[in-house]
Amino acid sequence: MRQSIASEHSNIIRDARTRISRRLSFALIALVVVLIVGTAGFALLEEMDVLNACYMTVITISTVGFGEVKALSPAGRVFTIALIVSAALITFYAASIVTNLIASGEWREQLQHERERRMLEQLKNHVIVCGYGRVGRHVVHTLLAEKLPFVVIEPTAETIAHLRELGHVALQGNAADETTLKQAGIERARALVVAVNSDAENVFIVLTARGICADLEIIARANYEASEPKLLRAGANHVISPYRIAGRRMVTTLVRPAVADFLDEVAHVGNEELLIEQVRLAPTSHLVGKTLAQAQLTERIGVTLLACKMPNATTRVTPNAEMILQPDMQILALGSPEQLQALVKMANNE
Repeated sequence: MRQSIASEHSNIIRDARTRISRRLSFALIALVVVLIVGTAGFALLEEMDVLNACYMTVITISTVGFGEVKALSPAGRVFTIALIVSAALITFYAASIVTNLIASGEWREQLQHERERRMLEQLKNHVIVCGYGRVGRHVVHTLLAEKLPFVVIEPTAETIAHLRELGHVALQGNAADETTLKQAGIERARALVVAVNSDAENVFIVLTARGICADLEIIARANYEASEPKLLRAGANHVISPYRIAGRRMVTTLVRPAVADFLDEVAHVGNEELLIEQVRLAPTSHLVGKTLAQAQLTERIGVTLLACKMPNATTRVTPNAEMILQPDMQILALGSPEQLQALVKMANNE
């Protein structure tokens, strides 16, 4: 149903564009025909050469009305009247097309469609958000706070209009459709967030996306625990259960309120004091091969290392002074935005 709605919308835009182009093309062709007939008529009736005949036709259909090559015969005058009436009818027809186009708002829709197409083509290393419901809305807000480019795929026309009013890039369609995902630039995307309300739809979206991009980072939402293994088998890298997370957070707030408040503060994007950041060591970083004691990250830039994840490892370990920093190692660090930015530069050897 959603796919048919999106397809119908695209067909309407395509039909409107074809209809307008056909009408304007007809008016242009009619004007060229009048020009040719007028030139031939003046050449035959008034025995003019082609240049003078064409000149007489142009000043006639443009209603300039002066600079005649010579006085016209009665037949030439009747022919001139016919040319003027024909040109006026064509002008009226073309003006009516433009007026109807402006009054109907089709031109605005066309401009919006072309603008959206250009923006989608320019997106690179962006995040595709499938669904703008309760979860998708918070995903978009967080992406905005992180200043990450994104595009939202949503089947509802009203929601698409709202997103465009906010200045976001939005695409109406079914995210499980391969064509829609390609229009959203999935082959150039950084990640795909699947946040549709239905677990069944999420599985189809993940399957389709994984079939297009084998190495794409896919994060999927699961409403039920039974859906998590299905989403993982479909190709999701991570599966998030909002209800499980909410339940854990509630109990943490109840049992360890100070810990819950601290974690909320350091995980908040807009926090100006402390943040937790995940940093990957580039193979070319000068930190690679050093122990943590030799790197002196805390002494040099003030960050606190919370955990390290070895390449190809599934668990994080507590860092110690003798731990050797390896290429592609992931470091979980606590610090101010400035300190963490300094760590990112050192990790990338900038």
